[in-house]
Amino acid sequence: MPNSILGYLTLAMLFGVTQLAAQATPRPSDQTVLSPGDTLRIVVWRKPEFSGDFVIGADGTVIHPLFRAVRVAGVPIATAESNIRTFLLQYDQNPQFVIEPLLRVAISGEVPRPSVFAVQPRTTIAEAIARAGGTTQYGNRGKVRVIRPESGGQQQVFLANLQDPADPIASSQVRSGDQVVVDRKKSFFRDVLVPTLTVIGSIASVGLLIDRIRRNQ
Repeated sequence: MPNSILGYLTLAMLFGVTQLAAQATPRPSDQTVLSPGDTLRIVVWRKPEFSGDFVIGADGTVIHPLFRAVRVAGVPIATAESNIRTFLLQYDQNPQFVIEPLLRVAISGEVPRPSVFAVQPRTTIAEAIARAGGTTQYGNRGKVRVIRPESGGQQQVFLANLQDPADPIASSQVRSGDQVVVDRKKSFFRDVLVPTLTVIGSIASVGLLIDRIRRNQ
């Protein structure tokens, strides 16, 4: 089978699956706003050169030779979709395409796979942590820090309780640029007793050294 035909069949299958997924999954809110560093998944029917997962550049446009003039960040996702449609009209009278915004969220601390993830806007804080493998046995599940950037370079810090299924922060949706930090839970033995014994041992060692010096004088 020629490669071109195989390519079209593959894209057709991908487009069909994406449409079914879009129908089965609630659309992101029209108020969803992409930021630089986020990702926009675009699938265009019969246009593989326009399809893929594209990172949003610092100027708010898609990092791609063909989409570089299309602004998608800093505007509602519905506006971004309209901008893409206007662009595609140059190549097709009735462009068929679907888009999916993916927000950039950093998960760090006591998780098995700390990393920066591209997640759907409806992903909750708890679900985002699950993407990183959940928490380790040392993670403080009762007080997970959510550091959220605000306008003007400010930050807000929220505490999520993963042990409470009804916790409003853990069940809230992520936002672009969120940093989720699972701190190490405190241990009396590790954080208090061991350091105290270490200090006592050091003092005792100094005392023995001083005593030996005195005896040798």
